[in-house]
Amino acid sequence: MPLANTLKTILLTTCLFLTACEQYSQPTQQYEHAVQGAFAAELSQNGDYSLTSSIHHGISLWDNRHNKLLFNWYHHQGQNNDVFIVRLSSNNSVALSASRDEFALWDTKTGKSLGFYQVSDSPIRDIQLSENGQFVVYGQVNGKLVHINLRTGRRLEAPLHREKINSIDMSSNGRYVLSGGNDHQAFLWDTDTAQVIQQFDFKQRISMVRLEKNGRFAFIADNQKASQIWDLQTGKLKSTLIYRARQSIFSSVRFIKDGQYLLTGNGTKKVVLWETTTGLAKQDWTVTPRKETRPKTAVVYSATLWSDSAIVTESSAGLLEIWPLAPL
Repeated sequence: MPLANTLKTILLTTCLFLTACEQYSQPTQQYEHAVQGAFAAELSQNGDYSLTSSIHHGISLWDNRHNKLLFNWYHHQGQNNDVFIVRLSSNNSVALSASRDEFALWDTKTGKSLGFYQVSDSPIRDIQLSENGQFVVYGQVNGKLVHINLRTGRRLEAPLHREKINSIDMSSNGRYVLSGGNDHQAFLWDTDTAQVIQQFDFKQRISMVRLEKNGRFAFIADNQKASQIWDLQTGKLKSTLIYRARQSIFSSVRFIKDGQYLLTGNGTKKVVLWETTTGLAKQDWTVTPRKETRPKTAVVYSATLWSDSAIVTESSAGLLEIWPLAPL
């Protein structure tokens, strides 16, 4: 009898555990932002806004708190939309959209165009926007970084990479730039002095770099298994993400909670919350693919905190989804 009671207790506990896990497998809310999926999407740092690029709607700005479409923009009315990067300034005042050879800036309050810029010497690989939209930096196939002060017209070019650039980021104030490329190198660059502050050498091509918004921490990952968090104040490695897979290619990375945690997304629906001091995964979620897609997968474009008890995601499925978050 004691054994039977013990087995019943174990089974009951197991069922309760599975039920508790199950509630995180479905979003609490889901909204369609792009019919037939999106080419690109970005959430604002606070989750209030989404910027998406899609075949049917061009570039769309959404008010997520009220599930309201604010504006639709187009680089070229009546032509195919080829915008594959979208960005929101961290104060939510300016939106940026980019194709391989041009980028545009938009006022998120009025919807008016703030400028349209052509890039002719080499295709754009990645592009970032400062907090108030004053600074733009882009990385190119030819390995060059271009930093522009849109108010003064100051233009700074840095041919730091020997091969094409894959990922860049910029601190909110527009001063510091982090870049990574096919040459297995990442550079932290001070645009005021045009000097490289720190160089990071990897064994494989670098696929993703991200800065904590105040420039205190950096995330750098190659296309195999090296996924590192660096303390930029000390110049030392802070932690390495720990996972079992032989490789992980990140499609989305964001520091949250003042750099205490990292939210990542990949090309196979997975969103993971990591603790930056240990590199350990704390929670994970699986975004919803579109029903008609084959195979049943989706690329996570962006993820951030929605509240103290939820995160929010945007994916290639064209869906904004809100997910429960366990207490941190």
